[in-house]
Amino acid sequence: MVDTDVADVVAIERASYQFPWSEGIFRDCLRVGYVCRVVTVEKQVIGYGVMSVGAGEAHILNLCIREAFRCRGVGKRLLGYLIDRGAAAGMSEAFLEVRPSNTAAIRLYLSLGFEQVGMRRGYYQAVGGREDAAVLKLALRGRRARTT
Repeated sequence: MVDTDVADVVAIERASYQFPWSEGIFRDCLRVGYVCRVVTVEKQVIGYGVMSVGAGEAHILNLCIREAFRCRGVGKRLLGYLIDRGAAAGMSEAFLEVRPSNTAAIRLYLSLGFEQVGMRRGYYQAVGGREDAAVLKLALRGRRARTT
């Protein structure tokens, strides 16, 4: 992801979430050096992922695919790439939060070996209040990078 991708990323974010990240948050992630990647098809941004690494942990902060490209393996490949980057950076674990109501995402994360290790109460903004977040973890130590 580069600065000129941010407008496309924000458009996908706004179309996908009731309470989206702001443009400023994405720009801050780029500025501080988080792993920020986009997926493109014919020069069109169709997805993005943001991950922080440090203190032995990778934290997948945001991952989203444009609706027309979901359920085609794009998200799985992007998540696999981020996991590989975390492992290559020497991180021992990867974490992420997910809304329990996001069953498609949970299935994806579990299929890649993540397991639930906790719950953050009232983590997400939601219509009429707050929604919990399931905390998932994946061990990275000893993990081999995928070739795809």
